Amino acid sequence: MRAFRTPQALIGAGVIVVAVLMAFGAVQISSEAGYGGVGPNFVPWVVSAALALCGAFLLWEAFSGGYREMDEPSGDAHGFWPGFAWVSVGMLLNATLITTIGFILSCTLCFVLAVRGYKASQGAADWSPIAFMKDAGVGLCIAAPVYWMFTKLLAINLPGLTATGWL
Repeated sequence: MRAFRTPQALIGAGVIVVAVLMAFGAVQISSEAGYGGVGPNFVPWVVSAALALCGAFLLWEAFSGGYREMDEPSGDAHGFWPGFAWVSVGMLLNATLITTIGFILSCTLCFVLAVRGYKASQGAADWSPIAFMKDAGVGLCIAAPVYWMFTKLLAINLPGLTATGWL
């Protein structure tokens, strides 16, 4: 039997703490049954129970010798901070600009900046204007259908650039 693994036990304990916090939140939600016989606190209870079960299994693994047949970690020993900064700036700009320039353009900008960060972390950064335009085109091709699906098919209001609901 292998030795007890403290970092792995901390992960399991952390998952159980999240499950307890989620269960505490579920207690705060009304349990009055709605449509279909279940109340609004049903899903939080199911998720907290599943997390508790997963946390218990992770603790059992840690106390019985650690995670088995785990591959060695891949990648660098340390994080690539410039890439992290590109992705973080993209997400923060998306959150800041979504109500100003609309969902499609803010998500496209987020995509372009995130791609810059990921490509730079792999040593494959291309800083040419053509590369930015390609990334913007791909981001636009992802963001626009998502926006249209939410606003037109699901009738969920997302911030748009125009009042037509198409941009």
